[in-house]
Amino acid sequence: MTLSDAVAHLSPHRWARADRLLIRKALAEFAHERLITPEPLDEGGTGKKAEYAVRSDDGLTRYRFTATRRALDHWQVDADSITRSRDGGELPLAALDFFIELKKSLGLSDEVLPVYLEEISSTLSGTCYKLTKPQLTSPELAKSGFQEIETGMTEGHPCFVANNGRLGFGIHEYLSYAPETASPVRLVWLAAHRSRAAFTAGVGIEYESFLQGELGKETVDRFHGVLREQDLDPADYLFIPVHPWQWWNKLTVTFAAEIARQHLVCLGEGDDEYLAQQSIRTFFNKSEPEKHYVKTALSVINMGFMRGLSAAYMEATPAINDWLAQLIDNDPVLRSTGLSIIRERAAVGYRHLEYEAATDRYSPYRKMLAALWRESPVPSLRDGESLATMASLVHVDHEGASIAAALIERSGLTPVEWLRRYLHAYFTPLLHSFYAYDLVFMPHGENVILVLKDGVVERAIYKDIAEEIAVMDPDAVLPPTVERLRVDVPEDKKLLSIFTDVFDCFFRFLAANLAAEGVIEEDDFWRTVADCVRDYQASAPELADKFRQYDMFAPEFALSCLNRLQLRNNEQMVDLSDPAGALQLVGTLKNPIAGL
Repeated sequence: MTLSDAVAHLSPHRWARADRLLIRKALAEFAHERLITPEPLDEGGTGKKAEYAVRSDDGLTRYRFTATRRALDHWQVDADSITRSRDGGELPLAALDFFIELKKSLGLSDEVLPVYLEEISSTLSGTCYKLTKPQLTSPELAKSGFQEIETGMTEGHPCFVANNGRLGFGIHEYLSYAPETASPVRLVWLAAHRSRAAFTAGVGIEYESFLQGELGKETVDRFHGVLREQDLDPADYLFIPVHPWQWWNKLTVTFAAEIARQHLVCLGEGDDEYLAQQSIRTFFNKSEPEKHYVKTALSVINMGFMRGLSAAYMEATPAINDWLAQLIDNDPVLRSTGLSIIRERAAVGYRHLEYEAATDRYSPYRKMLAALWRESPVPSLRDGESLATMASLVHVDHEGASIAAALIERSGLTPVEWLRRYLHAYFTPLLHSFYAYDLVFMPHGENVILVLKDGVVERAIYKDIAEEIAVMDPDAVLPPTVERLRVDVPEDKKLLSIFTDVFDCFFRFLAANLAAEGVIEEDDFWRTVADCVRDYQASAPELADKFRQYDMFAPEFALSCLNRLQLRNNEQMVDLSDPAGALQLVGTLKNPIAGL
């Protein structure tokens, strides 16, 4: 690749398009989070298109656009309608200028602003790259394979404006490791001395046989040979898979002492090729799809966090997954929905004793070298079934068509019936987990895999278990290895795990897209959601007191703002020791299923 080839995607017309798309999203999500208050220029009303204006902090620059306001105060902004003017003269749209002009409104401090602009620049650059790819329509993508859909996503997280920051990646690394580039990756393998490393696994898994299953005997023997050539005993070491970026940019420098002392030994690359997933640090085995995913530590900043992986957290990971899998297996309601999880079956972590002595347990320095193996969903498929990330449902193509609409069309079902089946598979398990066990997930689109057959959702698979689930009951009896899941959440915030994570951060977009395409009216969408809640509640009369205590049909709920967290601190959005206390709550949203 030549120097100029590396930036061939950065052309004037693509950058202008990326600017426009990002400003559209910023206007929509910042209005939703009440950071800006668009001024109506004509009469609209809910569900009708109207013209609005937003002014810069100094009042001199004006953005005009048309938008449709929908349920949950969702702003559906028409990207091509946006204009920018100052002193009566029209100016080109420029996303970086937008954030500088509205810096005060957005609460961007002098310290955060330049780093946030860097994340915006990276997000825009990623959009330009995506604009170079063949423009597959949503109907085409809906018929594609699991990984074609995964790498075909163009938007990233639907709420976050700066959602592809990936600070730390240079352009060469972006082209090598970003999921949308679909570049095959070979993982780097290290041998870690057992005095500083630990391997833990779920029931029935033993280190040597597991490793041979993942790497193959020939590769294991080759790696043992590397150790013996240095007069080291393979029995003294554990193998750790590492993201290539982490090796070249972090471990070779930050862990230099560990390498010099042979606490860490580089063994070379593995043979299998992997594809980066939407979460950027998790890899799907492209060579042998039945093998495990590998999740690695990656010390880049993306969407408000350093994407490391804690060695201490890894120790309990398999036990937490086994506990949850058993809970699901033993619960008839969860079993009836077809819910499953892909378990994190094994984990390995390396403890750098000196950095541990110098930091607290939440420090990024403690999250530089660890990995876990997560089951692949591929072996669980039955005849005619296929897989798709749930994030794909809110993917909208260049013609304005969504994958959800394409699946509904393909299924031959009415939109309401299709939706009912999807909700039974995805939403009913969340309701039951909450009410029966005080158990909550982080059930956003990237954390759920849908099993489809002829366009119909057959069942859901939840993933990213150990780091994302929580038990909110202070009196729940939990095994000691699972104790870390217990969190203290104020009573009035518990149901936000449904209202924010599901209603506001996913259904809001799905409902609006389907309404805009004329597939299903918003009221019918939310009525179907309400019916799903009622059907579940009718099936569990023994939980009636809990249904009254945590009322899914309450007239309103608190608006929890994600971008406000990132705008305030884009390197660590949330204090991990008090996640509930870090929420940015601003007013309320009208509950779209209240009164239905």
